[in-house]
Amino acid sequence: MAVTVTPVRPEDHARWRELFAGYAVFYENPLTDAELDRAWSWINDPSRAPRCLIARTEDGTPVGLAHYRAEESPFTGERGFLDDLYVDPEHRGSGVVDALFEELRRITVAHGWSSMRWRTAHDNYRARAAYDRHASPIPFLTYALHDITPRT
Repeated sequence: MAVTVTPVRPEDHARWRELFAGYAVFYENPLTDAELDRAWSWINDPSRAPRCLIARTEDGTPVGLAHYRAEESPFTGERGFLDDLYVDPEHRGSGVVDALFEELRRITVAHGWSSMRWRTAHDNYRARAAYDRHASPIPFLTYALHDITPRT
């Protein structure tokens, strides 16, 4: 299947919403309408991150997405960060993820970023197999503060 990758367009809104909602459900974190609206507004605000790529079939139907942004690192300088990548389950294994990574690689080079990084769940084996074709894991764990309420 021929796949093209373009920046998201206003007319992609309904399909983007379905894809991003599918991504959130996959990670067992369904999004509310307000959260989907917030993400869409950020994607379409040129002064904010993230940016969004859409993978399309030959007839133009969106079947995958990638949200990415610049990330500054005092250690390595500016690099790219891939927040979300999702392919419609019916189109997995058809080259969609490879097309998205090809465009992400082009963007990384064009911006002069030192790398493009991302995270995935340790048990997301199918995605990890695809990622292993395009990148190498790095030896760092991700942590999140669990008690973020102000202390008195």
